[in-house]
Amino acid sequence: SRARESPRQLPEPRPLSTATKPSSWALGKTSQALWTYTSWRPGFGQCQIETLLHIGREVVPSCSREGSLLLSLALGTYFSFSSLLSPLTPCRLVHLAIIHCVPAVALCCIAQLPREVLEIQNDLFQTPLHLAVYLEQPSVIQALIHKGVNRGLQDRNGNTPLHLACEQQHLQCAQQLLEGPATPDGTTQPCGHHQDLQLQNWQGLACLHISTLKGNIPMMSLLLESGANIDVREGTSGKTPLHLAVECHNHRAVQFLLRKGAFVDAQMYNGCTPLHLAVGRKDAAIAAILSHSGADTLLRNMENETAQDLADGNDDVSLCGGKPVALQVCQEVQE
Repeated sequence: SRARESPRQLPEPRPLSTATKPSSWALGKTSQALWTYTSWRPGFGQCQIETLLHIGREVVPSCSREGSLLLSLALGTYFSFSSLLSPLTPCRLVHLAIIHCVPAVALCCIAQLPREVLEIQNDLFQTPLHLAVYLEQPSVIQALIHKGVNRGLQDRNGNTPLHLACEQQHLQCAQQLLEGPATPDGTTQPCGHHQDLQLQNWQGLACLHISTLKGNIPMMSLLLESGANIDVREGTSGKTPLHLAVECHNHRAVQFLLRKGAFVDAQMYNGCTPLHLAVGRKDAAIAAILSHSGADTLLRNMENETAQDLADGNDDVSLCGGKPVALQVCQEVQE
């Protein structure tokens, strides 16, 4: 019988140096190589070739973890662009495009991939949305939101993209995450996935806890306007945002939370109120703010101590009356 003719072997693409900057000559050679591959592999598709050529200038200097150029990766596989972006790659190009700050590539991938693929997590359980928020790429965030990706997926630390926005203090990213996709008339649609603002990461912190620890008043305001619980307890010791603001000695955050209706006598799991913490930390200014906001000086914690008991044990003495600072404040309020 007649031996089967072996298929024509394609030459291996020459790896490009990661330090090489794209020139018009290099792009011309890339273009020529692309069209050559097209003639060898008709199934590659003219549309995908034009897409690669269009974004080639930005793809060329972007490297993968192994040092292979994205464009070389695309050419070396001999698959169509759509096949290259299949679930078998675990959304790798999208992650790489975001990490290397090449939004043109990321947007192209997002436009072609289904929502389920765009929710694939990497080894750190990060989705493309996590990376786009962390690296503050608004156009990519908007494209992912428009695709309807789940905004509540958690990374290996239990952080959602909104947790990261609060941690990195990216206010615009947080606004995008809390709004729905934009419509042609400029308005926003309701979120496709419910955003649980009380969801805690593995440290027990909700988004409002993180923004309070950062002292970011605009972020705190945005979260409260979006429906965050102002008295949400963190998971380790039961502190509310007001407790955390007191611990950070942040007078502005304490005043802001009280104006927004925070419960001044909220108790931790051990029974301590914000006033207990203020007195224990000898912060007379915050103790005064809490007392004048109606804090109960006689509430007892699990050790059967009131704020006045703690004030009696303080060594610092006020300038008037010869009494401990916090005790002076407490007695003034009682009178």
